[in-house]
Amino acid sequence: MLTSITDGILCCLTGKSGSSVVLPVEPSGATDGFEFVEVKPGRVLRVRHIIPEQPPKPDPEQCQTATDQDQDQDQDQTRDQDQEQDQDQSKDESTDLKTDKQQEQQQQEGKEEKPSSKGQGGSTVHCKRKITVYRNGQLVIENLGDVLHSEILQCQNGDVEPCTTLEVELSDYSSVANAPVTPDPQPTPLPPPTSATLSNGSAVSGQQKPAPPPRRKRRKPKRTVLIDSERNISSCKGTDSDVALFFVHGVGGSLDIWGSQLDFFSRLGYEVIAPDLAGHGASKAPQIAAAYTFYALAEDLRAIFKRYARKRNILIGHSYGVSFCTFLAHEYPEQVHKVVMINGGGPTALEPSLCSIFQLPSCVLHCLSPCLAWSFLKAGFARQGSKEKQLLKEGNAFNVSPFVLRAMMSGQYWPEGDEVYHAELTVPILLVHGMFDKFVPMDEDQRMAEILLFAFLKVIEEGSHMVMMECPETVNTLLHEFFLWEPDMSKKPDTTSAGTTTAATKTVTITPALESSVPTAPKANNKPPNK
Repeated sequence: MLTSITDGILCCLTGKSGSSVVLPVEPSGATDGFEFVEVKPGRVLRVRHIIPEQPPKPDPEQCQTATDQDQDQDQDQTRDQDQEQDQDQSKDESTDLKTDKQQEQQQQEGKEEKPSSKGQGGSTVHCKRKITVYRNGQLVIENLGDVLHSEILQCQNGDVEPCTTLEVELSDYSSVANAPVTPDPQPTPLPPPTSATLSNGSAVSGQQKPAPPPRRKRRKPKRTVLIDSERNISSCKGTDSDVALFFVHGVGGSLDIWGSQLDFFSRLGYEVIAPDLAGHGASKAPQIAAAYTFYALAEDLRAIFKRYARKRNILIGHSYGVSFCTFLAHEYPEQVHKVVMINGGGPTALEPSLCSIFQLPSCVLHCLSPCLAWSFLKAGFARQGSKEKQLLKEGNAFNVSPFVLRAMMSGQYWPEGDEVYHAELTVPILLVHGMFDKFVPMDEDQRMAEILLFAFLKVIEEGSHMVMMECPETVNTLLHEFFLWEPDMSKKPDTTSAGTTTAATKTVTITPALESSVPTAPKANNKPPNK
């Protein structure tokens, strides 16, 4: 610690950023799955690319010689058999006619069965929703398409249970009259009967007419987004050659934090790609702050994605890396098949904090690096033992220069990534949250699950911010279940008696005054809280 303080004082006197600058390894050929990709002139990123081993293909020349030899032997055998067949030809004419008829019937049956096999490549989901933003800061989301079920996701003990996705209040005023009747433990009492006097003086009992529902004031929306498309969601197996997994780390991390996941899924046959962000790991660290803005890093990952993308791609992001996965899923909706967000936070636009400790000069951050490392260990892991310290060292986490750290925190400016931007996503998304995470509160991931169209929230009780390093087996099993998951469209909701479906409307207030008071997830037996 004294050495770091001395180095920081020298940095302040000399005006340099310090000696702990991350330098890239010299670009070379791919060794042990590592590659060095130049995304821009002078901007080199380290990428770990593991391609599963494919079974060896037979040599076409050897196959041709083998077939020629077999043909010669067959010709010799057929010459001897031709004489015998000529003698018995008259006897077999009747049987040949029968076999020809059978073959024709089999061919017709095969033609009829072929079209039925075309629909086995997954399930088609109707994605339809209306997003309305009003001038008072209120966001109204109407889900008019299909609803997915998440009962396939498993717990740590292997039992099937529904995910803890945040429920919202239904406020569809247009379908109140046609809504199906549900049992109520405390039914509202009927109004007392009133008496009416006839002309002869006798009184009869009657019922008071119910008051008409209040009229809803018509408001002019500030912005309206309509989404109406169909998406095919299928199971992604390791044996599928058109599936690729992309792992994106966050601030201060590296591709080494995904070590358990890369080894696990590569053994299952998946093609995995994990890059080091600029200034992290073994990637090049430019000494200019503009190289670490959100847009600069997003363009780097766009180049990596276009280089390694397959037909069906799954993006897995952690912390700040979730924002880049969201960006790619929004830019390439046809190629991104599924997304996993691990402790990514809420669906809010990124804006750097002006009162953060990372706004201090780089030399001061260099002096405070031991304290920052200890704070990261305490807040990023549920336990602070020797095992966690070893994981932090092996994962090469929080091992960046103070200049890169300051530039990364100051460059988190992304005003487009607001609630509407996330609500426009139609890809299935799995949200993973560590219970003891001190960087990302539970409310933010619950709010993310509320905004997204197809989102499944899973909470790992023994994990924290670095949950994929603390509980690798649980995370690997959960991710693999999600990769293999395919929606069962046989559980589509039935239409109402009137013949029309009721639209589930989510009313979400996004005014700045209410952003800090997001409701928590309700229990399964309770009604959702009022917004």
